[in-house]
Amino acid sequence: MGSEAPALLRRARGGWITFPFFIATGGLLALASGLSVNLITFLKDEFHFEDASAAKITNYVNGTLAFIPIFAAIIADSFAGCFSVICFSSFISLLGVVLLLLSATVSHLRPPSCVKGSIFCKHPTPLQAGLLYLSLALLSVGDGGTRFTLASMGADQLDTTKHQGIFFNWYLFTLYLINFVSVTVMVYVEEHLGWGWGFTIFTMANLFGLVVFLCGTKFYRFVKPTASPFKSLACVIVAAIKKRKMSLSPQTGDYHHDGDGLNCPTPFFKFLNRAAVKSEEESSSKIVNPWKLCTVQQVEDLKRLVKIVPIWISGLILCIPIAVLMSFMIIQGKTMDNRLNSHFKIPVASIHLCSLIGTCVTIPLLDRLVFPLWVKLAPTRPPTHLQRIGIGHVITIVSSIVAALVEAKRLREARSHDLRVVPMSLLWLAPQLAIVGVSEGFHFAGQVAFCYQEFPASFKSTATAVVALTVAGGYYSSNLVIDAVQNATAWLPNNINKGRLDNVYWLCSGIGALNLVFYLVCASSYKYHKS
Repeated sequence: MGSEAPALLRRARGGWITFPFFIATGGLLALASGLSVNLITFLKDEFHFEDASAAKITNYVNGTLAFIPIFAAIIADSFAGCFSVICFSSFISLLGVVLLLLSATVSHLRPPSCVKGSIFCKHPTPLQAGLLYLSLALLSVGDGGTRFTLASMGADQLDTTKHQGIFFNWYLFTLYLINFVSVTVMVYVEEHLGWGWGFTIFTMANLFGLVVFLCGTKFYRFVKPTASPFKSLACVIVAAIKKRKMSLSPQTGDYHHDGDGLNCPTPFFKFLNRAAVKSEEESSSKIVNPWKLCTVQQVEDLKRLVKIVPIWISGLILCIPIAVLMSFMIIQGKTMDNRLNSHFKIPVASIHLCSLIGTCVTIPLLDRLVFPLWVKLAPTRPPTHLQRIGIGHVITIVSSIVAALVEAKRLREARSHDLRVVPMSLLWLAPQLAIVGVSEGFHFAGQVAFCYQEFPASFKSTATAVVALTVAGGYYSSNLVIDAVQNATAWLPNNINKGRLDNVYWLCSGIGALNLVFYLVCASSYKYHKS
């Protein structure tokens, strides 16, 4: 990657000068959004939320961060364009960070300080809670609107697939690097220098990111949005319903084509084929109403998306155990010994670094060693994207099992010593997080590649955003799991030392196992699209 970057700058026509603008902007905006890494600690320490409530708020923030990109992609592809979406989203996230900075530095905008765990701690007033929720909503919407749109616009500046691939490599590498900074340096700043200093850095990063992006305006190549591909899907559904009483024909000439090179529609979901059947009036007319007559290509595009839906649903369910584990990670860590030695303490939120390292190591290891070796040993049966995702499912189940075993040990230690902070190292959480990182290296990267390959050509810019939507659904669904556990059991009290978080992890293991069966059924019946 490093050796190809100078070549990119020499060869790309016109768009090469925009490369540093997008990389710098992406890094700065990613740093600004890094405050979500340690958000649960801020909610507990400064606003006195209970453990489960803080975990659920964090889930909503992370879910929104992953949910918004699909809407941003639709808006950008349909009418607004990437540039407008990025500018608006960056400004919105800046407002959110500024409001959080005010909440952290102005005493009247947060509850009064108190001893941790004291019954005298006051909950936030409606005004304080409202300002907090507004700031988190603005931050989530703003950051979600830039995360994938910025990458799409950056790739639009370059002319070849190879150059675009180099850009994506550098862009993702920058995001991983900034994530590393967020879970190490910034968490240390927040917990040792104060939330005011941390949020000030985040605010300046967001501001500078927006300024850097605007400074490159005169160098950018602006791609004007064409007709929305989502309108095309709606047209197919409406036309099929209107023509539900028409008979299907085996003759290619009876269907509407527009130079798509296709013959008759496939038999899968053949009800939709009626959208492309020409009536006698439409056969003799040169004017086509898109809400009554669609091309075979439009019909087949919709079918391709329908076939992907079960795989997507399994991906959403896959994210539930991960979201639950990540939600309670910091709460567990706060009850454990975070001393690395007599002079240094590990910031609890920084333990998330284990997951990041697991992912960063797994992806290049798979691409450079495992998969090439697989192809060499079995040249006629190269690894598929669905196989990669399936392995990720299995590893995710393993992570939940390890998390349950570690939590069971932590609970035994807590109850035998009757202490809030148990004599058990924080590093006990490292294995389960590293396993989660490895699983994401399999299933998340696999889902991105699978969607990009299988989505219709007109949806390529939103394919990766759809993968982010699975993460959003996982975080939101994990809150439903947490609510159900709280309502039906006593496993999640405010003091987790008196609960049974290990049972929650065992429940997640069961959910993962059932989902694996569902995924195997879907994957075994899926047929890849032949381009």
